[in-house]
Amino acid sequence: MIRVYRSERGLLVPAEKIQDETWICVTTPTELELNYLETRLKIFPEFLRYPLDEEERPRLEKEEQQVLMIIRIPVPAGSGLYVKYETIPIGIIVTEENIITICLVDHPIFEDFIAFANKSKTFDLEKPVTFLLNFFFMATNLYLKFLRQIDKAIEEYEEAIFRALSNEEFLRMLTLEKTLTYFNTSLQGNDMVLTKLQSGRYLRLTEEELELLEDVQIENKQAVEMTKVFTSILANTMDAYASIINNNVNVIMKFLASIAIILSIPNTIYSLFGMNIPLPFQQLEPLKESPHAFYVVNAIVIGLCLSLLLLLRKKRYL
Repeated sequence: MIRVYRSERGLLVPAEKIQDETWICVTTPTELELNYLETRLKIFPEFLRYPLDEEERPRLEKEEQQVLMIIRIPVPAGSGLYVKYETIPIGIIVTEENIITICLVDHPIFEDFIAFANKSKTFDLEKPVTFLLNFFFMATNLYLKFLRQIDKAIEEYEEAIFRALSNEEFLRMLTLEKTLTYFNTSLQGNDMVLTKLQSGRYLRLTEEELELLEDVQIENKQAVEMTKVFTSILANTMDAYASIINNNVNVIMKFLASIAIILSIPNTIYSLFGMNIPLPFQQLEPLKESPHAFYVVNAIVIGLCLSLLLLLRKKRYL
């Protein structure tokens, strides 16, 4: 899908056709649309197709008078019990006449960017660098927004883990760890793009644009630091979870071993006297049997079991 916007009195408004100084927003493009843009705007075909590769890394390229900037932005990839995000590439192509953004999905960031631009009421498509930096700023804020959600999710999962110790909570933490890995890789790639943009070899920046670039770099570095902190917290929580599981297993094994030792006493005694062997105290006088011999043996067995139980409790095995 191709949407065209132009700037009018500081606002971004839809345009009926492609003309000079317009923003061309391309999402989920077909091959026909790509061929049309390539022919109509004389854009290098690689610049149009690089951002459509899901594994494309952030970078900055320049061919003749065309500049391609690829960054990665977060996108929710799960629903229900699991909080999961992934990152996808977005390409921004700057030519002498137009600005083209291309993405393989219709991401909400485009609508948010339009709302942000119209709120400021000072937007001008004649300044492509300002467009790039403001778009980058929106992408970085999106990372920060999702990182705050991940922080809340980590706190909830920590409470649930130490309360329930279920596999479901463990899998949720693994999902968050995977998400943070995606974020860290993408944010570092985006930071590299900002550094190259700051060099001025690709686009000339005014003093005002340099100040805006520094603000974007600060926000991006903050997102990188937050990702590292949350990754560390998550790793420590997972280690604590593993230690608790191992400790619980040890406690259970000690309890079961103690019970097995206690139960081995009556099992041994009853097995011995279960083979037609006279019970102790069964014949106290010649030709006279005691009717209480069975109860006496049981009392001795119970006494031995209780004594062993008290001993194990004293040693804290139970």
